[in-house]
Amino acid sequence: MSKLQKIAYLLMILPAIALAEGDDITWNNSLKNQFFAGKTIEESNAVIELEAPYRAEDPAIVPVKVVSKMPQTQDKYIKKIWVFVDKNPFPFVGEFEFFPESGKADLAMRVRVNTYSNIRAIAETNDGKFTMSKKFVKASGGCSAPIGADLDEAMKRLGKVKFRLDDGMQVGQPTQAQLMISHPNITGMQMDQMTRFVRKSHFIDQLHVTFNDKPVLNAKIDIAISADPNFRFYFVPDKPGELKANFSDISCESPTSRAVCKPGEHYSQQYTVTP
Repeated sequence: MSKLQKIAYLLMILPAIALAEGDDITWNNSLKNQFFAGKTIEESNAVIELEAPYRAEDPAIVPVKVVSKMPQTQDKYIKKIWVFVDKNPFPFVGEFEFFPESGKADLAMRVRVNTYSNIRAIAETNDGKFTMSKKFVKASGGCSAPIGADLDEAMKRLGKVKFRLDDGMQVGQPTQAQLMISHPNITGMQMDQMTRFVRKSHFIDQLHVTFNDKPVLNAKIDIAISADPNFRFYFVPDKPGELKANFSDISCESPTSRAVCKPGEHYSQQYTVTP
């Protein structure tokens, strides 16, 4: 290929590369109006900042972290955070509700990414203002990655929970908690390696975490959450007590529609906290 041909080729592909890495079409044409009609959203990292790898090692377990830039107080706090993967078959990842008792509105989890896409987080503060942070991630096939060969064993562990807390917990200070849930979180697009059939979606859809019966984190989540969901969040242990997680799952006929769904089981687990 001559030098002139190389230049011509680069000129042809550069617009495509720019489009791929700055593609807001799905957001502008669909998601924004569906979830935030009439709302003004400022794109900035001043309130929250989304962290995600530019190139994912495994598209089925892409680490995503939302870092808040403000403390949670009674006067000013982050009320909700929405997370989307624009180009996923079902872009909605979750809606997460926080409280002053959360201490910090930081959140970490693992998500599925089905193709090169922007991942975005939108925060609403208690004064009704919206802020967005986003990252472009290169990944492919996360929503359709085959179910593990040990699905039967995974179903036996269904709903089992582990909590893990930071060392050096202090009374009245935000403490990071890790919640690990055993659940295959089947997307409805994955092949069962044993039967070679695609399994119907079966995923956790609701999560509620409390400390001494006060809400710390509420979440509506969907199929983009990776198998064996793993969340990191904060709470403030003002005294000894019980950290409790309640969650439920659901099965849907279509991986991309929630019109026909069947409620599943409810699960609960608590953990004694002694600051």
